[in-house]
Amino acid sequence: MFLAYIKAFHIIAVIAWMAGVLYLPRLFVYHTATKPGSAQSETFKVMERRLLRYITTPAMVAAWIFGLILAFYVVDWSAAGWFHAKLVLVVILSGFTGFLGKWLKDFAADRNTRSQRFYRIANEVPTLLMIVIVILAVVKPF
Repeated sequence: MFLAYIKAFHIIAVIAWMAGVLYLPRLFVYHTATKPGSAQSETFKVMERRLLRYITTPAMVAAWIFGLILAFYVVDWSAAGWFHAKLVLVVILSGFTGFLGKWLKDFAADRNTRSQRFYRIANEVPTLLMIVIVILAVVKPF
């Protein structure tokens, strides 16, 4: 029963984390189209900061905590090639979350130099990672 709750909280945290890493680059796309210092730009700054600080980062931390608990109790380490691959991809997704924080700071200081196209492409990274991570976790191909 304990592990069922841990798994449920892990899934909830991952969903919230993914919502943040998918939505924040989209906000950056729209923010790029605004004039620095405008009311709209300032609104985007608040939205971006709150999304990262109050949803995305706490959800990422929770996903890690619950995921590591599950790994300790559930993963068969003798046949866990899939898990090692998944773990590498989750580390990459965590690094991507860190880049979102850096880009947010650039917008907050009106120093963004990246294009809408850059953020549109960046918006695809978490989607691709999520697809592979879920396949590895569900199918366990190796």
